[in-house]
Amino acid sequence: MFARTKRLTLRPGWPEDAPALTQAIGHEAVIAKLTRAPWPYSLGDAAAFLAQPRGEHQPRFLIDALDPGAPRLVGGIDIHASPDGYGHELGYWVTPDAWGRGYATEAGEAVIAIARHALGLRRLEAFHFVDNPASGRVLAKLGFRPTGRVEPRTSRGRGGEAQAVLFELVLDEDRCAPMPMAA
Repeated sequence: MFARTKRLTLRPGWPEDAPALTQAIGHEAVIAKLTRAPWPYSLGDAAAFLAQPRGEHQPRFLIDALDPGAPRLVGGIDIHASPDGYGHELGYWVTPDAWGRGYATEAGEAVIAIARHALGLRRLEAFHFVDNPASGRVLAKLGFRPTGRVEPRTSRGRGGEAQAVLFELVLDEDRCAPMPMAA
């Protein structure tokens, strides 16, 4: 599955992406905001991540910015099973030199449209660690609402648990909205 926005291409990761993925995600400032990525992040970690199978309702994309010249890998975004196993959770990351450019919001809008229209999901969950309020602002721009719950989440990169603010987005509220399509 692929998606295209004004400035981004969302695409599956391939084995040959491992070096670029390692370089883009391999910053402690990024890894500390994630749950499943280890620190330090190695080429082997990237290769193993790219080789993981995904379920049909769990798309995973690398985010390429369509910068002048060649596209470059600036992040990742996916829908995965929520920790309780009963729902779907949106997760994303952006490499530090691409922070503040709106890439997470733009990619999130595309993936939410896929969740709503192509996957037929009714609800998405998301979270951010309390020490990462910028991610909370992204979630708010995407229409997520705080659930009022704060709970510990394990972060492999932090080597333990950290408090996380939980959000939800009900997708049925706008199911008939038009879906932007790439040409």
